[in-house]
Amino acid sequence: MVSSAPGPCPGRALPESLVPTAVPTTASTSVPTTTFAEFAQRADYSLLDSLQADPQATGDGLDHRPRQVFSGHYVPVAPTPLPAPEYVAHSHTLFRELGLSDALAHDEPFTRLFSGDISVVPEPMRPFGWATGYALSIYGTEYIQQCPFGTGNGYGDGRAISVFEGVFKGMRWEMQLKGGGPTPYCRGADGRAVLRSSVREFLAQEFMHALGVPTSRSLTLYVSRSETVRRPWYSPNSRSFDPDILVDNPAAITTRVAPSFLRVGQLELFARRARSNAHPGALNELRMIAAHLIERNYRPEIDPGRDFADQVVELAALFRGRLTSLVANWMRVGYCQGNFNSDNCAAGGYTLDYGPFGFCELFDPRFQPWTGGGEHFCFFNQPAAAEANYQMFWAAIRLLLESNSQALARLDAIRDGFAEVMAQEMEAMWARKLGLSSPDTALVQDLLQLMILSRLDYTIFFRRLSDIPEELAHLKESFYVPSSEELDAQWIQWLQRWRERITAEGDIQATSQAMKRVNPKFTWREWLVAPAYEKAAQGDPSLVKALQEVFSHPYEEQSAEVEAIYDRLKPREFFNAGGVSHYSCSS
Repeated sequence: MVSSAPGPCPGRALPESLVPTAVPTTASTSVPTTTFAEFAQRADYSLLDSLQADPQATGDGLDHRPRQVFSGHYVPVAPTPLPAPEYVAHSHTLFRELGLSDALAHDEPFTRLFSGDISVVPEPMRPFGWATGYALSIYGTEYIQQCPFGTGNGYGDGRAISVFEGVFKGMRWEMQLKGGGPTPYCRGADGRAVLRSSVREFLAQEFMHALGVPTSRSLTLYVSRSETVRRPWYSPNSRSFDPDILVDNPAAITTRVAPSFLRVGQLELFARRARSNAHPGALNELRMIAAHLIERNYRPEIDPGRDFADQVVELAALFRGRLTSLVANWMRVGYCQGNFNSDNCAAGGYTLDYGPFGFCELFDPRFQPWTGGGEHFCFFNQPAAAEANYQMFWAAIRLLLESNSQALARLDAIRDGFAEVMAQEMEAMWARKLGLSSPDTALVQDLLQLMILSRLDYTIFFRRLSDIPEELAHLKESFYVPSSEELDAQWIQWLQRWRERITAEGDIQATSQAMKRVNPKFTWREWLVAPAYEKAAQGDPSLVKALQEVFSHPYEEQSAEVEAIYDRLKPREFFNAGGVSHYSCSS
C-alpha cells in the first residue's frame, strides 16, 4: 500500500500505485533516448492488444463526431493537430525518469506528435490514438443525463486521446493528450483545451508528485499560436460567482502520463451493460477490463497463478488501501479535487483529473473552489466521496463473482470495512502532521476548531507549527485576522498540551524535521498561478518555469527572494475574486 506521507526527496522510488508492472526488456536504459525513432521503439500497446475496439469504429481513426458507442473498450481516434505549435514547458523530472533527453521536447516529430499530429509516427507505433467510454455516478447515484443521447452510450473521453503506450526502464506508461480534439464522446464540443487549464494541469501534476501524492504526471505542454477557442471566464477584478464574459484563449495540449487511465467509471459502464444484458458479450467485456486493470496497475501485488475470483477480491482490498491512503494524502497537503465523481476516480488509486481542483489557503472544512461542485465535494467531504466511488467499484466487480458465494462474502467484508480503514488513514495522517507517534483524536478535534475560529492559512500554519514554537506569536504569522485574548488563551492551552505530548515521546528536533517532511513549505496559490498562464498566453512562459522550479521542492527552505513571493498569506484583494478564489470548469 502507498504510504500516506512518502518522503519528498527528489529521485525517490515511485509509489507502488504508479509502478503497475515490471516488463522484461533487453533494451539499454543507461543511455538517454535522444531521437524520436528511439522513442518509438519503446512502444508496447497492451490496451489495444488485449481489449476490444468498438466494432462500429472506422479503421482510420477519423471518428470525431458525437455518436453512441454500444460496445468495445475503446474507439480508435486520430487527434486533431494544433496549428503552429509552440513549446511552453516539459517535465525535466519525468523525462529523466523515463530516460529521455531534454532535447526531445524540442525535436520536430516529437513536438508534432504531442501537439496532436500522429501522422509523424514511425513503426512500431500505431498511426491512431484511442478514446474510452465510461459511466458517471455522483455519490453512488447513476446518471445518464450528461450523455446527449440519454442512454449513457455517449459519455467518455471527449477531448482526451491516448496516443502512446510503452515501456521505459522496465515500467509501462500511457501518454494521453488533453485537448487533442473531438472524439465520439465530445458531446458536440470542440475537443480543445485552453492554455489556462493546460498550464494548471501541467503544474499541478508535477507539484503533487513532488509533494509525494500519487498522481498522473505531466510530460509536455504545447500551445498554438494561430488557433484560439472561446470559453466563458471572468472579467478583470470580477466578483461574480459565475463567469461573466466570453474570452478567446490560445488552444493548447498538455500530455499527461500514467500507468493507465482506467477509471472506476469504466468498470461501471461495463457493469451497467452486463446488468441490463445490453449485448451478448457485455459480461465478458467487464471481465476483460477488470483483468486488464489488474495487469496494468496491480500485477506486482496479485499472483497471476491464483483463481480469477481470488484476484478480483485481492484487487478490491488493494484498491481500498490505495484510495483511502490517497484521500488522506489530499487532506494532508490541502488539496480539494472539487469534482470527485466516479469518472474522475482512477482505478489505480492515484490523482487523475485536474479540472476544478484547488488547494486550501484560508482554512475551511467546506472549501470548494469549483462553482459547480457544491458542498458534497468540499475539502473535508472527500473521504465520503471516496467511499461512494468505492461503492460503485465494488458493485461493478461484484458481478464477476455472482457464482462464488465464498468470494462474494470476502468482497462484501472488504467493502464493509471501508469507513474504518478510511478513518484509520485520516487519524494516522493527522498524527504525522502533528508529529505524534500515535493518534490523539481529542487533540486534533480541538485544534481543528481553533483553526476555524482563527481564520488561518492551512499550509503556513502547519509549517510554522513544525518549528515546535514555544510562543503563540510564531503561529500568528499564519492568521488572516487578529485574534482575541480569549482565543489566544485557548491557543496557549492547546499549544502546551501538544508540546507536553511530543516532548514526552522523543527528541523535539527530530520531531520537527519529521513534521517538515509532511507539512510543505510552499503550496499552490491560485493568485500566483493566474499571472503565469496569463503571461504564457502573451508568449512569455517565464512564470510557468519559475513555478515549476518552486513546486519541484515544496518541502525545502528556498531563497529569501522565493519565500518573499511564495510563502505569504493571500492578499485581501484576491478573496472572492472570480477566477482566483472560485472558478468554473471552463477549460
